[in-house]
Amino acid sequence: MAKVCALCGKKYQVATTRVKTRSAYNPTSRHRQQPNLQWYRLPNGKRIKVCASCLKKMTRQTTKK
Repeated sequence: MAKVCALCGKKYQVATTRVKTRSAYNPTSRHRQQPNLQWYRLPNGKRIKVCASCLKKMTRQTTKK
């Protein structure tokens, strides 16, 4: 299963590690930053993986009522 948000489609981003050498930065390695996925139970009983920002939005909408 891919690490992708079921609602917004957020997936990994590529980040680089920068090392300072004398007067310039040296981009040394690239790595993946994964989204913060959480399990969320839908009203019909199914469970989906949702990113933390979507989960926050959904809880804000349900508490507004």
